Order: sequence, then C-alpha cells, then structure tokens
Amino acid sequence: MNGMKLAKAYYDAYGQAMLAQLPDLAGKVAAGLAGSGSECLGYDDDISQDHDFEPGFCLFAFVDETGDGTAQSLSRREAFALERAYAKLPREFEGYSRPLVSPVGGGRRGLIDLSEFLRNATGTPDGRLTLQDWLRVPEQSLLEVTDGAVWADPGQIFSPIRERLAYLPEDVRRKKLAGCLLLMAQAGQYNYTRCIRHGETGAAQMACFEFAENAVHAAHLLEKRYMPYYKWAFKSLRSLGAFGAELADDLEGLISSGNDAETAESKYFVIEDIAARVIDRLIDDQLTEANCGDLEKHAYSVNDGVQDAQLRNMHVLSGV
Repeated sequence: MNGMKLAKAYYDAYGQAMLAQLPDLAGKVAAGLAGSGSECLGYDDDISQDHDFEPGFCLFAFVDETGDGTAQSLSRREAFALERAYAKLPREFEGYSRPLVSPVGGGRRGLIDLSEFLRNATGTPDGRLTLQDWLRVPEQSLLEVTDGAVWADPGQIFSPIRERLAYLPEDVRRKKLAGCLLLMAQAGQYNYTRCIRHGETGAAQMACFEFAENAVHAAHLLEKRYMPYYKWAFKSLRSLGAFGAELADDLEGLISSGNDAETAESKYFVIEDIAARVIDRLIDDQLTEANCGDLEKHAYSVNDGVQDAQLRNMHVLSGV
C-alpha cells in the first residue's frame, strides 16, 4: 500500500468520525495529505517506508495564536482540542505504526497551521503572490502546497488557495522558460564542445549536467507542471508523456556517460537533437518567433512574449 492510499484509508476509518465529534471545528479544517514527502506525489515505494511513513493524515487550519479564533480560524484552545483528538487515534493500522504526536503538534501529519505552512512554502501567510513572488518562490515549494489531495474542506479553508497556486502565471512561465533555454544553449550547444577541445572533461560533464537540469525544467514548463525536488525530477519528467519520456532517456545518457573522443562526438549530436525537439515544441506552442536551431535566439524570443513590461525587461536569467 502506498502512502496516499494508507492515509486515505486511515482517514476514512478514523478521521471522519473524529471530525464529526467536533462539529464546531469541522468547518474550519481541511483534511487531506499534502506537503513534502514522496507519498504526496505518488512516488513512494517500499524503499520510501524507511522514514516518515505512517498511517495518518493532515488537518490544515489557520490558527489564531493570540485571539479567540474566527469563522475561518481556530483559537489556540480549539487547536489544542483538535491536536488531542488526533493524538488519541489508534497508533496501529494495516500493519503500520503511527508515532506519538506531541500535544503542540509538529511533523508532517496532524494539525498543520496553514499560515506557517504557506509562509514556509511561499513566503506569505495566505499564499497571495505578486509576479515578483512567483518568480522567486521555488517550484518545488509551490508543488508542496498543491500536491497530494484534500478529501474534505467544507469551509473552503485550503482548496481555494491550492487552486490559486495550481500553476504559474503565463508571464512567469515564459520568463522561467526563457532562462532555461539560454542556459541550455550556453552549457550544451556552446560550452560542452569547447570544454572537450580544451581537454577539460570534468568541466564538459558539468556542462552536460547544466544542460540536462535546464532541459528537465524546460520540459516541465512546456507541460505546465511544477518541477519537483531534484531526486524526483526524472520520475516526473517521464510522467509528461512521450515528449518527457524520450527526453529523460537521452538526458540520462548524457549525464551518465564519459567524454572520450568518440562518446563526446555522440553526445554533441544528442544535445543538438534534444535542442531541436525542444525548439519544435516551442514552435508548436507558438512560444517563439525565431526560426533557427540556436536555443539562445529562441530564449530571447520567448522572453519578448512576456506581456508585463517590468518582468520582460528584467534580465533573461532572472527566473532561474
């Protein structure tokens, strides 16, 4: 059983009844599983169970630490009552153990203060972002707000925030994409072969890493998907359909092979082939007006399509 199914089964078995016994609080709480952890992405497996794997779920709520609470927030007293109720739920379920929960909360399960959760992820207590905020907040952090699932949110506490942060504004997507394309051009189409000619095979491999990292990011941007933490980047890339899966195989080959003369020549052609496929996708999506095989020119063309003048006139790499 993966983590999401385990969490949902545990919520169905115990969580719904627990919230039903606290009717005055239920409308101030969203129940689900979201945040950090491979189980929130659906990427967990048997290896993932060696840490932070337990039967449990999240109770997202705004906690008013200084006042008496509102129609949309819990008072400290109400939060404490909810924490105690969650802590009393069975610790054993489907062969898995749930550790004791501190009465002051914490961890990835139980009561989670939405203000703190959102501030940690987005830098704001309500998840409202300016264009500049969107540009600087890491996509993996935005993914942690919007991943997983919310099973119950009668008061619409968390769901509207998740919808608002579901993906980047178009101008921000273009700005980030332009930066990725320029770095792909510099590292792959330009610096890789120069490093080889200089005999700097280590630097050449670093150029491959730079090219691959930005190609993975560009693919996610083209598919309008947040890129996760790096250890899940290739798994996520393969989930982007044929376009992503084919890129994943070629990119893995680039960063896992050597740089002897014969291999380096082959890698050069792989880099150019990947660049050509990305350019074809840019053209198909009407994101570029350039007509060449140079990713740098396409980067500036994509940047020219940013509608907000201030954002457009920022350095082309400001989004990456």
